[in-house]
Amino acid sequence: MGTYLILIIPVLLISMFVQWRFRSRFSKYAEMQLNSGMSGKEVAEKMLADNGIYDVKVMSTEGQLTDHYNPANKTVNLSTDVYHGRSVAAAAVAAHECGHAVQHARAYGWLQFRSSMVPVVSISSNLLQWVLLLGVLLLAFANTPVVLAIGVLGLALVTIFSFITLPVEFDASNRALAWLRNNNSVMQTSEENKQAKDALWWAAMTYVVAALGALANLLYYASMLFAGRSRD
Repeated sequence: MGTYLILIIPVLLISMFVQWRFRSRFSKYAEMQLNSGMSGKEVAEKMLADNGIYDVKVMSTEGQLTDHYNPANKTVNLSTDVYHGRSVAAAAVAAHECGHAVQHARAYGWLQFRSSMVPVVSISSNLLQWVLLLGVLLLAFANTPVVLAIGVLGLALVTIFSFITLPVEFDASNRALAWLRNNNSVMQTSEENKQAKDALWWAAMTYVVAALGALANLLYYASMLFAGRSRD
């Protein structure tokens, strides 16, 4: 348990700070109306059109921070506040999600790799906590490491997926920000562009701490597995 705390507490503290900063920045920029008056839906549709993408539909989805691009059915799904919002935050999020659509259209390698892992990672994630629990119990009471080893392999897969997500998210933000800078009809001042960059930076940082958390979890269970094997 001491090893686990050493690994996870710094990550948890950093994660709490990043989440707080991310939400506070987005709340601030959600109150700042675009001089252009464009909605998130309009921003998304314009970015798609400017990139020659006409087979992707922009849709509204329920919830907060539920924005995502679905490559399976080619839809940019924007949360209600972003879809209808006419703020810096709404424009930044809409452009970011369209950045993923551009990646898909351009056959961006990291996105393709990540998409190919989604089915396997989804199944692994659903079963992982039970496999790890059973593995720890079998290792402790029956000195059988096989199940825990399977759990560690599953954690390794989830961790790899988390790190593969990073270049995908950073690249989507870079594409969004480059497009916004070159479109004065969307963001008409340098201040709006700076605010969009700040918002997307903190959003990206949430993926960074998630990846670090996955790595810390992997190292903990891997150390438990190797410690158990060394007793054989």
